Amino acid sequence: MGRLDGKVAVITGGAGGIGSVAARRFVAEGAQVLLVDLDQTTLDSEIEDIDSNQISGFAADVTSAVDSEAFIEVAVERYGGIDILLANAGIEGDVSPMMEYSEKTFDKVMAVNVKGVWLSMKYAFAAFQKRGGGSIIITSSTTGIKGTSRLCAYSTSKHAVIGLMRNAALEGAVDNIRVNCVNPSPTETLMMRRLEVGIIPDSQAAAHDAIASSIPLARYGQPEDIANLMLFLSSDESKFLTGGVYMADGGVSAT
Repeated sequence: MGRLDGKVAVITGGAGGIGSVAARRFVAEGAQVLLVDLDQTTLDSEIEDIDSNQISGFAADVTSAVDSEAFIEVAVERYGGIDILLANAGIEGDVSPMMEYSEKTFDKVMAVNVKGVWLSMKYAFAAFQKRGGGSIIITSSTTGIKGTSRLCAYSTSKHAVIGLMRNAALEGAVDNIRVNCVNPSPTETLMMRRLEVGIIPDSQAAAHDAIASSIPLARYGQPEDIANLMLFLSSDESKFLTGGVYMADGGVSAT
């Protein structure tokens, strides 16, 4: 018996490193999964790799109200409802001093990382109410609880979704809708490869080593490390947990 048997999950940012690994874990534990990402070809490739009739994809822009409403409706039509929303879509923006940061990039990061989470929840709440509740997990970051030099937009967005989560947890409690944040430290994904290039352009490897050495466990997280916590928060094992910020950070938040 799987920990998510009979449950339906929507995962935004589903073709990315953490989202795709979470999808595999959720399917393995019995969930039916709708993966949401911008590019249908990338989604199709990921779904082919997972190779299960329990998963499908839908190309959508989380910053669009029309698209956000559509992917919730698609999940309900295909699978009969929604029990889990993993609001995982996010972008890093530029690595740049605040005084030189592009307004256009700042707005884009906030649109994807904050507005996208809000829109996903806005349209998912009614579907959760019809199911008698459910679990929303928002991907924040260690930068959501502490400042990070030269990542002003990303850090701001990840602080913001913690506030959004707490508000949603209070509003959702009456309907048994639980809302929590998972805050990863640097994790072995393509996003971190891009950030490493921005941090030390001449030596991505040096940036990787410097970041890893700043983590008490002396390594990056693996996507599986983060997905395991997301699985727990999606399951009935966490049915009394809402409004929480859960660190998956190798000890970064203890420093």
